[in-house]
Amino acid sequence: MAEAVTPRDEDYSQWYQDVVRNGQLAENSPARGCMIIKPNGMALWENMRDQLDQMFKDTGHENYYFPLFIPERFMEREAEHVEGFAKECAVVTHSRLTQDEEGNLIPDPESELGENYIVRPTSETIIWDTYSKWIQSYRDLPLLYNQWANVVRWEMRPRLFLRTAEFLWQEGHTAHATREEAVEEAERMLDVYSTFAEEYMAMPVRQGRKTASERFPGAVDTYCIEALMQDGKALQAGTSHFLGQNFAKAFDCTFTDENNEETYVWATSWGVSTRLIGGLIMTHSDDQGLVLPPKLAPHQVVIVPLFFDDDQEGPVMEKCEQLQAKLEDQGIRVKMDDNHTQSPGWRFSEHELRGVPIRLAVGPRDLENDNVEVARRDTQTKEVVPQQGIVDRVLTLLDDVQQGLYDQALEREENNTHVVDDYDTFREVIDEGGFVWAHWDGTEETEARIQDETSATIRLIPFDRDEHDTGEDMVTGEPSEGRVLFAQAY
Repeated sequence: MAEAVTPRDEDYSQWYQDVVRNGQLAENSPARGCMIIKPNGMALWENMRDQLDQMFKDTGHENYYFPLFIPERFMEREAEHVEGFAKECAVVTHSRLTQDEEGNLIPDPESELGENYIVRPTSETIIWDTYSKWIQSYRDLPLLYNQWANVVRWEMRPRLFLRTAEFLWQEGHTAHATREEAVEEAERMLDVYSTFAEEYMAMPVRQGRKTASERFPGAVDTYCIEALMQDGKALQAGTSHFLGQNFAKAFDCTFTDENNEETYVWATSWGVSTRLIGGLIMTHSDDQGLVLPPKLAPHQVVIVPLFFDDDQEGPVMEKCEQLQAKLEDQGIRVKMDDNHTQSPGWRFSEHELRGVPIRLAVGPRDLENDNVEVARRDTQTKEVVPQQGIVDRVLTLLDDVQQGLYDQALEREENNTHVVDDYDTFREVIDEGGFVWAHWDGTEETEARIQDETSATIRLIPFDRDEHDTGEDMVTGEPSEGRVLFAQAY
């Protein structure tokens, strides 16, 4: 039996770790700062990946793959980019090991590479070096590509899924003939992320652009989606970057336009990662363990046969297998729990901890009455329903669970979103958690002061900033063009 889950109100950090552990999602690796993603966690990521991959392809993108190693000289060619990632890079300097006089393994001095390789923190540099060879004319554009990969960004304070030295992600890299096309692409992909978060993860998000200090290194503009977790902290759930011509200029990527003039290519990049699993956990899970939205759950339904002697086994299993076949015919992901070495209570608890949305139980009495016991993970309610029509009932319940999780998260966000005008109130409210709309004078000095004094950051500047919502900065009293969204964040 899994260990008890620490209550959220008692120790939120420990609660999160307990949910990950009992949900059989991941565990810490012997390599410090890295994680081992277990089968249940990998199945969840695969469902997320497959849905996103289809959404990318539906918007005209294709997949490719670039090497894990990036020549160090590439990182040096875009100054802001290298400055932004320099402290996070893992560097390969030798090609083999040898033993010293005491028998200890050391890098072989004779195998020094001469040119160091960076273990991929992101791929803009190596990709734009290649694009400079692929692109010659406006006829070669646009390039709409994505890759699914792993990246390494050295992390000093790891937390499973939220911050690890190595993580899985996708990174889109597109090239365009005009600024307008590139901006449209960056905005389109942010909408894809928003749709995925809300319709599949059941996680409400806010859209906007980052401040200059929070912008992706080397980008002209960074767009983001932000979600509010149950502890009142924000999570950056996805980003899309308008890169302008910065990388094209760094890697001399030009094309001949329709007027036969040579000009630089316009670029975007965009990505989400296994951090989304952390967001999923912290949006929906409860003190009993993991709660998953049906659209992404590895198993949407679990069937638990209940019998107590050999005479009961055959009829019960036959009915359960028939039920499984009917559900699978409707495209429902079903697990048959035929682990009869454990008690029903133990089996029920395991599926609850793993967040399976719907549990069906069938025993001898259910056969006699032609019933099925149905339990919902989100509300922890049970009902006994007729076997006739059970498939339609399950389909309806799955939709109800999906929508219910979204509605609950949206209500929590709305109840924890505040509008303030003065700094004293801001400091009180921000300590309680949640989103806070407040005026900002647009300077990095004020932004840094607020972060230093309250640990809150500007999560986004809204796209639809009301030009009539001008005011005064809550700290300096200087003019503000409109409110921005603050929160303490992961």
